[in-house]
Amino acid sequence: MNAYIINRRRALAGLAAGAALVAGFGALAKPAAPAASQLKFVASQADVPVPGEFRKFSADIDFDPAQPAAGKVNIEVDVGSVATGSGDADAMLVSKDFFDAAHYPRAGFASTAIAPEAGGKFRATGQFTLKGHSLPLTVPFSTRTDAKGIWFEGNVPISRLAYKVGEGEWTDTGTLADKVQIEFKLYVAR
Repeated sequence: MNAYIINRRRALAGLAAGAALVAGFGALAKPAAPAASQLKFVASQADVPVPGEFRKFSADIDFDPAQPAAGKVNIEVDVGSVATGSGDADAMLVSKDFFDAAHYPRAGFASTAIAPEAGGKFRATGQFTLKGHSLPLTVPFSTRTDAKGIWFEGNVPISRLAYKVGEGEWTDTGTLADKVQIEFKLYVAR
């Protein structure tokens, strides 16, 4: 059976998620390479991009390109592992007004359907949970191979306000934009 099963646990990066799947590379059953994989986000404060990442997440991905509808993705992110390059910003993001990491230490994505798209791309549809709020989310992604493995890449915008991230004075979208772009790259060696 030409099935791709990826069970990946690692401490590196990731907010919510992203999901990635496999196409045309032979059977893989190895974890993603920790040093190469990443899960990042970009917010916008006063029209200035504010990049960050999460340094701890796990992803369990089960996918057969011949039967994409049978695949599934589960991603879990440790929101306390947020890293923006500023200790003050990191402390603010784990606070009650933002991720409230003390009460909601994990964010996650669980797929309910996976479908092929044009051009060899895919989309995983499921529930994204952040700060105790679960909403439907569709995550587009692509795959590419190199001599040693396969990359799973994608990005998806989310509404931070839909998940109550940035409460109080931070609900003003003139100060902090509502849309946050999630970007992910997972690398799996042959």
